[in-house]
Amino acid sequence: MAITVIKNGCLIDGNGSEPILKGAVAFENDKLLFAGNEADLPNYTGDVQYLDAEGGCILPGFIDTHVHLMLEFQPIENRLATPFSFNFYKSIEYMKNTINAGITTVRDCGGTDTGVKQAVEQGLVLGPRMQVSINALTTTGGHGDSYTASGQSVKLLIDEYPGMPSGICDGVESVRKKVREVLRAGADVVKVHSTGGVLSATDHPEFTQFSIEELKVMVEEAQFRRGLKVMAHAQGAEGIKNAIKAGIHSIEHGIYLDDECIELMLKHGTYLVPTLLAPVAVLELSEKAGMPSYGIKKAKEAIEAHKESIAKAYQAGVKIAMGTDAGVMAHGTNLRELSLMNEIGMTPMETIVATTKVAAECMGWEDKVGTLEAGKLADIVITKTNPLTDLRSLEENTNIRVVIKGGVVVKEEQKQGAFV
Repeated sequence: MAITVIKNGCLIDGNGSEPILKGAVAFENDKLLFAGNEADLPNYTGDVQYLDAEGGCILPGFIDTHVHLMLEFQPIENRLATPFSFNFYKSIEYMKNTINAGITTVRDCGGTDTGVKQAVEQGLVLGPRMQVSINALTTTGGHGDSYTASGQSVKLLIDEYPGMPSGICDGVESVRKKVREVLRAGADVVKVHSTGGVLSATDHPEFTQFSIEELKVMVEEAQFRRGLKVMAHAQGAEGIKNAIKAGIHSIEHGIYLDDECIELMLKHGTYLVPTLLAPVAVLELSEKAGMPSYGIKKAKEAIEAHKESIAKAYQAGVKIAMGTDAGVMAHGTNLRELSLMNEIGMTPMETIVATTKVAAECMGWEDKVGTLEAGKLADIVITKTNPLTDLRSLEENTNIRVVIKGGVVVKEEQKQGAFV
């Protein structure tokens, strides 16, 4: 297979180092051979093709560590009128939109089964490289329990079909069995709801779910027995503390962080995945998507506290990985998260690193993706504009000119003859 060289672009390698104004990368098959100054490019011979970055920026493929690829929020009546299998076909569009936004790797935080992942890996459908959590563990009546006051269950995400066990469990031994069930179904990471949430009918973000003993069992079964990480939907302070003390690897959302939460995260090296876009999207889509009134109320309550919490955590030095909760908002709008991270104090470069290097580290894939370095997978994005001077330009998918995943061009918007 030919060696591909990309040049004539500003190289932002994902490490946070100074951009190389005349940068270049080279790859063969799915692996990077070179990333650096164009003047230092090896003299490749034989079958070599060149791609002109046309003065844009060359970056690593972006990573979103919190998505739901089988979901885009819609009114209850639409969900009830949708056949079960139709959701899988809709996810094809969601995954394509994700790739077109420059997101080449994701961590799916519930609702996507191993079959979807395998369909992408085997090239049946286009989608990002992924880790899946299968289904999130939740207590009876907690965030993730779809029971409503009518006595009916109206689910955001479909479960209880082969390969997608229910996540409801209570008590240490029930929790232990449920972790084993999601691992048996192919989970790469275990997801737990350690607090209530915005879009659930029977709880509140500050309500605590699961005891420390129950959370520790999850870590024992996943991390100690299988070497897999546990991530926690955790919005209220007590539930966040319980998760960190139990040894959980990452805190998702972190709306109501207090000083003790932040101290514990620093002590344990816990990652924070803010998803600042999630409550904002709930309000934006409230009428169009038929968001429930309780969700709108809780989102309004959460937004300012969320910003303050993430700003404090950032200032304290907590490790922040980019995640969006895509599915609550439309897939493909993921990179709006970067501007929100910038608004709480992160520099444009820090937001880029959060969605590349730090995100890869959070997923345990820092040896494969996240930065442009020889030996890593050739996941590359070419933008028309420089995100360091115009971060919001990443929100326009037309500015994502080329997307390469594992050495394969999966999106290409270029002038005639850019490949030579």
